[in-house]
Amino acid sequence: MPEETKTTEAKPTPQDQLTTTQHSIRIAGKELRYSVTCGTVVLREESEKDGTAEGHKPKATVFFVAYTKEGVSDRSQRPITFSFNGGPGSSSVWLHLGLLGPKRVEMGDAGALTPPPYRLVDNEHTLLEASDLVFIDPVGTGYSRMVEGEKTREYHGFKRDLESVGEFIRLYTHRYGRWISPKYLIGESYGTTRAAGLSGYLQERHGMYLNGLMLVSSILEFSTARFGPGNDLPHILFLPTFSATAWYHGKLPKDLQQKPLEALLKEVEAFAAGEYTLALMQDSRLTPTEQKRIAQKLARYTGLSEAYVQACNLRLEIFRFTKELLRAERKTVGRLDSRFTGTDRDAAGSAFEYDPSYAAIQGPYTATLNHYVRQDLGFQSDLPYEILSNLYESWSYKEFENQYLNVAETLRKAMSMNPFLRVYVGSGYYDLATPYFATDYTLSHLSLEPHLQKNIQVHYYPAGHMMYVHLPSLARQAADLKAFVQGQSRPAPRQSRARVKR
Repeated sequence: MPEETKTTEAKPTPQDQLTTTQHSIRIAGKELRYSVTCGTVVLREESEKDGTAEGHKPKATVFFVAYTKEGVSDRSQRPITFSFNGGPGSSSVWLHLGLLGPKRVEMGDAGALTPPPYRLVDNEHTLLEASDLVFIDPVGTGYSRMVEGEKTREYHGFKRDLESVGEFIRLYTHRYGRWISPKYLIGESYGTTRAAGLSGYLQERHGMYLNGLMLVSSILEFSTARFGPGNDLPHILFLPTFSATAWYHGKLPKDLQQKPLEALLKEVEAFAAGEYTLALMQDSRLTPTEQKRIAQKLARYTGLSEAYVQACNLRLEIFRFTKELLRAERKTVGRLDSRFTGTDRDAAGSAFEYDPSYAAIQGPYTATLNHYVRQDLGFQSDLPYEILSNLYESWSYKEFENQYLNVAETLRKAMSMNPFLRVYVGSGYYDLATPYFATDYTLSHLSLEPHLQKNIQVHYYPAGHMMYVHLPSLARQAADLKAFVQGQSRPAPRQSRARVKR
């Protein structure tokens, strides 16, 4: 009998899958009409057959949601903002449905959360008034995936992430005719790392010069937030946020509790950058009297006991703090937003078993995003929308082996090459993931020329990492961002610190 011949069925070539819908929103009594393009585009890698679509091998599909204001006659004059979050491993949902988009999650706030089911409401603070918006889910997040047969973790690293997100931005700009539009990037958390890295990558690889970066809850220099033996910077730079947290929960001595938060933080910053820094530099050379004096001040500024501070060798660590501050009440405080509290099974443990501030936002943002994309925007997919993939531990930083990741230098060079590049920085007082004082430290060590320092504006908000869940902060931050995109000046950093009540 003749041998059977095996045939292999060719796999279908991945194609773009896009939907477009029209919507409107009323802001201050005026109608703003806009279209939404939503779906996945295929990222391809050049092969030897250059010049044809067949010569570019599909590598990944990237999901995005783009908002475009209707009735604009000249797109070249209309700003466009590309947005992403961080993680690494986070989708763009937080900035999308929390701050920038025309819809926002209604979920309440610390101490007054709403129960499920959750819903979206119109966002009267949307940046769409001032700029078109494109929300990008990096590969491995949202609905973005590697093509079947490709290495799933190939893009899960610092360099490849920049290349893939940068390629999407180039592709979108090219296809939708936005090369001469004013262009902005906005990132949150690791998204600020990505944004600073892209400021250099887009400029040097594609000749794409940006008008501005908007950095929300920044981390550009990782030595400022990595606790470990021999690195005292985080102990110093987290201290003001430890103090703000203790103040919020009423755990400071009476005289400090009566101070406005602004005044308290200025006092703690001076101690952290002065006496405390010198004490940590001396370490075992401190006399018992000097060590006790520093321990007493640390206890006074953090709401912790002097004995506990002494047991920590004057070095307070974030996850110990989040467990220790309210231990007597059998409560923990949040990392992303230390205004939020939670409870653990083991009240005697050394660290919390979950972050109560992330637990508060995970459900509302997940439910509303899944409903919104399918029901309102018409994009159909049975894949799970990865709100926050677990890529943190496996993320590759091989380009920074034996050193801390640092994109602050990339930002400095980009600003030097493009002196028109402006930078907005937004920090939350209660953010224990990327503390504001660590951001201030990084910005003050950029080694920028004086004329470029004026291109950076810093703003502070009385909330946490996602400061927009606090509605007064949402309103203020949205106004700051609109002014930034429109090229207007806002108050100087220290003057912008409003007096804050608990």
